[in-house]
Amino acid sequence: LQKLLNFNLFTSDLSHYFKNQVKVGLFGSGVGLSVVLGFSAAYACYYLLSVAKKPILIAGGKKFHQFLRDKCPVVSETYYPTFWCWESRVQTLLRPFVTAKPWVNYRNELITAPDGGQISLDWFDNDDSASHPDQSTRPTVLLLPGLTGTSRESYILHMVQQSRDLGYRCVVFNNRGVSGEKLLTPRTYCAANTEDLEVVIEHVQRTIDKAPLMAAGVSMGGMMLANYLGRKGSEVRLKGVVVFSAGWDVFECTASLEKPLDRFLFNSYLTSCLQASVDRHRTVLEKKYDIDHVMKAKTIREFDERFTSIMFGYPSNDDYYRDASPIHKIKSVQVPMLCLNAADDVFSPNHAFPVEAVKQNPNVALLITCHGGHIGFLEGLWPRQSTYMDRVFHQFTSAVFENGSGLDDLH
Repeated sequence: LQKLLNFNLFTSDLSHYFKNQVKVGLFGSGVGLSVVLGFSAAYACYYLLSVAKKPILIAGGKKFHQFLRDKCPVVSETYYPTFWCWESRVQTLLRPFVTAKPWVNYRNELITAPDGGQISLDWFDNDDSASHPDQSTRPTVLLLPGLTGTSRESYILHMVQQSRDLGYRCVVFNNRGVSGEKLLTPRTYCAANTEDLEVVIEHVQRTIDKAPLMAAGVSMGGMMLANYLGRKGSEVRLKGVVVFSAGWDVFECTASLEKPLDRFLFNSYLTSCLQASVDRHRTVLEKKYDIDHVMKAKTIREFDERFTSIMFGYPSNDDYYRDASPIHKIKSVQVPMLCLNAADDVFSPNHAFPVEAVKQNPNVALLITCHGGHIGFLEGLWPRQSTYMDRVFHQFTSAVFENGSGLDDLH
């Protein structure tokens, strides 16, 4: 009924506009106006009936499911993708360009890893927080960017902005060698290896030992975070976790990105970004790896075969992909984890979503929108300031820190 009312209102306003603003002479006859009105009405009808839909919420336990419905109303609301760019690839490609990049003044910290390498952390302390003025107990969110991302990605800046508005502190974990710091050892990062993440979490918890801590990961950052939770199980001391646009089965993700159009639009570009990062640290890496061979890779799979799987000691690339796939570790997650994926994400095809695994774990919930692409989730007429993903982050983060007792004993 609500969609019908929205449709009627839309067509009525559109008709009024054309009658008052568009002269019939512009079309040569009344036929042109009729065509425009007919097309607009048909498009509005299609959008409201087939594009704008409520997300699907899957949770392994009734308690977590009810908590999300009570404290995060966004999970029950219809998602209205931006009507002029709701298609998956368009959302994915446009998001970096149309969303604002709010200015954030970070405090950088370099920490040393056990192998002698260095890890760059960017802190947003939020010392002006009115709701949590005591910095020792100020709730803190650890943020993990995507494959080649840093603390300056628009989606990270938006989460920092949301956290600032809530009075929270943020710290961004930049993977080795991506944010301008020198690579001190011949080692970078991958979705399967969580050693650096463990070092970061332990360091953050020692630094602010009285402050509650949760984490949010995007794309590969979400995969790394989910793999960490699965490996550590009950040892994890995070209050909660939210994961956006994670690839759940790496075999399926790479196969999807190797389809002709997606290879052209995304795969080749990401491969070149990975190669650029390697080339930037060539003097350190070429001591152990054939960088010239790596630079000839045409796809992410070829890059992983020639570089990533070798660096982290896997017998084959298939062994690496199997270990990097979080779908196999969902069953072991022991802290509340909300995952947001779009069903049309070409980076993470929906047939590989861990639906059955989520149903078996009361600590995990999966929120699926029909549209949104990969880290897109654009909404509104001009989606510059906020996205659906931002609203999920805002509401879930607030719920975890302010109503966390509702997540105790989800079994």
